[in-house]
Amino acid sequence: DKYLQFRDRLTKATTQKKRHTVRSNLKRKFLNQQICEVTMGKSEFIDRGKKPSNTAGVKRTVIANPSKIRNKMKRNEMYGKYVLQKKAQKRADRLRRAKEAEALGEDAVHTKQTPRTLENTREIEKTMVKPDDEEVLADEAEDEFASYFADEVRPKLLVTTRPRPSKELFHFIGGLVQLIPNMYFYPRRSYGVKDICKYASNRNFTHVVILSEKSKVCNGMIVSHLPAGPTAFFKVSNVVPSKDIAHHGNITNHIPELVLNGFGTRLGHRVGRFLGSLFPHNAQFQGRQVATFHNQRDYIFVRHHRYVFEEGKDTNKETGKKKTKARLQELGPRFTMKMRWLQEGTFDTQFGEYEWIHKRKEMDTTRRKFHL
Repeated sequence: DKYLQFRDRLTKATTQKKRHTVRSNLKRKFLNQQICEVTMGKSEFIDRGKKPSNTAGVKRTVIANPSKIRNKMKRNEMYGKYVLQKKAQKRADRLRRAKEAEALGEDAVHTKQTPRTLENTREIEKTMVKPDDEEVLADEAEDEFASYFADEVRPKLLVTTRPRPSKELFHFIGGLVQLIPNMYFYPRRSYGVKDICKYASNRNFTHVVILSEKSKVCNGMIVSHLPAGPTAFFKVSNVVPSKDIAHHGNITNHIPELVLNGFGTRLGHRVGRFLGSLFPHNAQFQGRQVATFHNQRDYIFVRHHRYVFEEGKDTNKETGKKKTKARLQELGPRFTMKMRWLQEGTFDTQFGEYEWIHKRKEMDTTRRKFHL
C-alpha cells in the first residue's frame, strides 16, 4: 500500500524538482527496508532519524560487504559494526586457542599463524625464475650488463635535469652523486635528450640519467644505457634527502656494496641487472656502506646504509669480553621508484620499440598481480 501511495505521488508531480524529491524519498525508504530485512530479519520500515527497534531481541548480523550500501550514513554505521564484530571474533579465537593449549599442556603444538599478505597470496606469474635456472644464467652471461657484473667495465654516468629546473632538484642530485660513484652532473640548457645521449656516448659515458620534477620535487627518472640501450623510465616518489633523516651518518668516498632484492621474474631480473650496472662491482668493504634496491609489489625502494659494529652490554662467558653487536645507520638519500616502460635502444619515444610498457587498466586487474 505504501509503495502504491509513493507511485501515485510520483505520477502526480509535475516539476522536475518534485519528481527528484519524491524519487529520492522512495529510494531511501525501500533501501532502509532492505537493510532492515538483512540485519533484523524484519520487513518493517525505518523512519528517518530513528533507529530500528529490536523488540524481539534477535541478535543482529553484520553485512559481509557494507560497501554495497549506497546510503552513506548507513554504510558507515554498518562498517563500524563489521569492524567491531571482526575484532571480537579475533579475540574469541585467540582465547579459544589459549584454552586448548592450556588443556593439552606439554603436548600442545605451538604453531604461529602466518598472516595473509599481498606477497604470499600473489597470483602465480608464469615468468618467475628459479635461482638455479640454467637458461636464465646463460642469457645473463651474454647480455649487455655482463661486463659490469664481471668488473670488466666500470660505469661512468652523466646526470642532468629537465630544462629550467628549480634549485630544490639540485639537492636530490647532490644525494645521487654521493650515492652512485662516477656520476657527473652536466647542466641541461636547451639540448634534447637524443643530443645528450649522443654527446655522452662520444665521451665514453656508459649511462645517462635525466631527472624531471613537479612542484619542486623529483617525480621522474629516465635511465639510458649507452651506446645501444636499453632505456627505462621510472616514476620517483617519497624523496627524503639525507638532512631530513634522523640520526643519519656521513657518506664517505668508498664504493658501496650492492644488494638487489625481490626481482623474481624474467622482467625483474632484467631490471635488477640494469640498476646493478649503475654501480662498480669492486666494493670497498672497509667503508661498510651498502646500497639497496628492494623490490616489493613492483615498487623499488632505494636505501643507503652503513653497518656499524659496537660493543654490547652482554659479556661472553668463555672469553670474558663484551659481545659485539651490529646495527644499521642510514646515510640517505631515500626514495621509491616504479618502472613505467622499458625500451630497446637509446631514448626514442617516437620510433623506439618497447620491451615492456605498463598499461594500468589492462595489467592491474587485481591487487595481487605483480610484474617484477
